[in-house]
Amino acid sequence: MNADTTGPHVVVAGGGITGLAAAHRLALAGHRVTLLEAGPRLGGKLLAGEIAGAPVDLGAESLLARRPEAVALARAVGLGDRLQAPATTTASVWSRGELVPMPKGHVMGVPGDAHAVEGLLSEEGVRRIALDGEQPPTEIGEDIAIGAYVADRMGHEVVDRLVEPLLGGVYAGDAYRISMRAAVPALFEAARKHPTLTAAVRAVQQAGAAVPADAAGAATGLGGSVFLGVDGGVGTLPTAVADAIRAAGGEILTGAPVTALRRTGPTGWQVVSGDRVLAADAVVVATPAGPAAALLAAHAPAAAAELDAVAYASMALVTLAFRRSDMPALAGSGFLVPPVDGHTIKASTFSSQKWRWVTDGAPDLFVLRTSVGRHGEEDQVHREDADLVAASLKDLAAATGLTARPVATTVTRWLGGLPQYPVGHLALVARVREAVAALPGLRIAGAAYDGVGVPACIASAHRAADEIADEIIATSKRADPGAGHSR
Repeated sequence: MNADTTGPHVVVAGGGITGLAAAHRLALAGHRVTLLEAGPRLGGKLLAGEIAGAPVDLGAESLLARRPEAVALARAVGLGDRLQAPATTTASVWSRGELVPMPKGHVMGVPGDAHAVEGLLSEEGVRRIALDGEQPPTEIGEDIAIGAYVADRMGHEVVDRLVEPLLGGVYAGDAYRISMRAAVPALFEAARKHPTLTAAVRAVQQAGAAVPADAAGAATGLGGSVFLGVDGGVGTLPTAVADAIRAAGGEILTGAPVTALRRTGPTGWQVVSGDRVLAADAVVVATPAGPAAALLAAHAPAAAAELDAVAYASMALVTLAFRRSDMPALAGSGFLVPPVDGHTIKASTFSSQKWRWVTDGAPDLFVLRTSVGRHGEEDQVHREDADLVAASLKDLAAATGLTARPVATTVTRWLGGLPQYPVGHLALVARVREAVAALPGLRIAGAAYDGVGVPACIASAHRAADEIADEIIATSKRADPGAGHSR
């Protein structure tokens, strides 16, 4: 690793996985890096923990391996041999009081064949899907809400029973408001080219079949899994990245909120954090949209106003540990819950069945977790811990027959954790980025812009870091045509 700390100084505001990935990229490129995190720990929504001695993830638990960024970063910081495919990927949907196997042959819940959802939807719902082929093409325009579009083509039932719970697991939002262009871009583009939604789904499926789901994973014996975990938890990734940053000469400070940015001449910045003022050649703002808006307000007020309007959803994870001997037989990796049925939980993951490392760490225990909360349901997330545990146990009993009492429980709240992507969100992001790009030496990155998953956040970080590095090189060459340094 490159431990040279004499290069241009870049300050990264925010120590979630986005800020860490940006700092890592810049440090390895030879820049002096200082990362400032407002809170007491690094990692954002990635958090490794334990319950009754069992290791668990208390935040994000898996990495989408169809995209290379997260897996590549894990390997780069020494976690390659700890990447682990799920032991099972078979999931169910708890619909109308029954656990129904998750249908196959769909794209984010949108089926390519009505027969694929026969076990989940009513006969009327299945017939309604088939009517897609009899309708004239729908004008999509520059963006459209995925729930509204799918309901128009295939009926509300497929949205309420399949699209909504799947999207809710990603965005904790409302499918009837979520941007199709932002949330399912491949399907959005296909729908603009094909006369029916069914044809668009099949086109996406065919394109996916032509490319390995995880070429990198397959190459290392991980079986081409769509998702991967990390032995010990995805929450161990931030610590490994932070260690790599420090090894490359970077500085990381926690409990150090960035409260102001000041321009110093044509290209420089001052970064204010408490009683510290850092001189920086460039800054990457990798905070949530609200704090980013506050930092940009004096420099790009229109962009700041747009960022300040980005809504966030809160959610809670209820982690439960049971004696394995007390457990009924449970199938698969867990289940999703359609909100239309009115239950408290929106999903449950059977962690001990999904991840071998959880079972290896506590073979006598069975660990599972439920999630609670969607956009507009703040009251649910703020219920007392005991209430959330009781509500989870009630729903689990109704869904699976589980009547055992847990030996330990943990409630983890992610307040304002998931940015919402309504129709027009990508256009907003483009406007904000254009305004920020006009400010030399400043870039933004994070879940509010390019996707809420870990790989998307890392890609956003790398984009910002690379643009900063390119700008520093260009500035150096303009100042001295013979100068410049390689990345």
